Parts: sequence; C-alpha cells; structure tokens
Amino acid sequence: MKTSIFTYTSKGMPVVAYEFKNGGPEVLILGGVHGDEVEGVIAAQELLKHFASAFPYKLNLTLVPQFNFEGVIFKTRGNGNGVDLNRNLPTKDWSPEVKTPRYHPGPAAGSESENKGLMKYLEEKKPAFVLSLHSWHPVLNVNGDCRKVAEILAAKTGYKIDDDIGYPTPGCLGTYTGLERGFPTITYEIERGLSAEKIIEIHVPAIMESLKALEV
Repeated sequence: MKTSIFTYTSKGMPVVAYEFKNGGPEVLILGGVHGDEVEGVIAAQELLKHFASAFPYKLNLTLVPQFNFEGVIFKTRGNGNGVDLNRNLPTKDWSPEVKTPRYHPGPAAGSESENKGLMKYLEEKKPAFVLSLHSWHPVLNVNGDCRKVAEILAAKTGYKIDDDIGYPTPGCLGTYTGLERGFPTITYEIERGLSAEKIIEIHVPAIMESLKALEV
C-alpha cells in the first residue's frame, strides 16, 4: 500500500489516497464526495482496512475514502466553499444556475481544488472503472459499460440497477466519467441512515466480490 496526496481541499488541506498495485486495470473508489453522506465514508474506510491487510485482486486500485474532506469534517454536502463537488465537474450539461444552496455548482465548471485533482487523476490514469460511494435511496446508478459489476452488487444487496438517477444532475461525476469520457462509473447509493454494522455486513463484502469482475 502506498499513501499519497490525491488533491487538496478548497482551504488547502491534503486529501489522502491509498494505492494498491497488483497489475491489471486501474480502478478508482471515492467515498465522501458529499460530506454529509457518512454511509459512503464508512464503506470506504472499511474497504481500506481490508485492503491494507490483504489485496488479492489483479488490479491497480486507488481508494480515496474522504474526497470532500472539508465536507466530512463539517458534515456538509458541499466543500469549504459551499460547492457541491458532484455538480461542479465540467460536463456538457454543467450549469451555473444555483437552484438551491445545497446544490451550488460553483462559480465555474471545474473550479474547485478537489475536482481539479480528480480531473488530473482521470486524465493521467484513465481508469477502467470508477465507484463513487454515496447515500440516498438504495440504487446502483450506472453510467457506461459496467453492468457486470452492477449485477454482482445487485445480487448481493438487492439494490436495483438504474441508468437514470431520476432527476437532473448537471456537472456530476457519472456524466463526466461514464458518459463523456468512457470511464465506466457506478454511483452506489447506500440506504441513508443504514447502521455502520449493516454497511460493513452487507455492502463492503458486495463491493469486494464485485471487484473480481474487473480483473483481466
């Protein structure tokens, strides 16, 4: 395991990544894109514990458990600038319109330091798969060719697979990576309010099993 600085927060704090290299496709797992969605952070941290003790996959995997580090600290959806990082990426449908403060897209597409680091990683590594861990209503939102992984997750969790989250998401990761750049992406919406025990019991093993489908 290698620890590195993935990017920096809006206020200059380091965002830590953990790299596991065992040959094979590049995979990115993000937790805490929205700082108030603790369920995804719990899942990511538990994955880190497992990977640190044993990493059996033929993958090169980068894990960022707390991508929106300031949001995680302050339990806010947005970062230290109040920007929703999942509405700030420079997609074709990005909009400067601020419908509500909770979904603030930022002053410009790709303006936030966290996303600048993410965009740099994507450009350099060109991952074969991206998994973004969130919490909301139980759903596996797929963008791009990742049905095989999604089907394993669905079988283990009972969650439905959906190509459409059901509402507009301009500037979101799934569009930026999965639809516009060919990096298959699953936005994994864990049931909001699910206990840490259930996340560790159900969702972490499901993710670990699904990663086997990415090996070449």
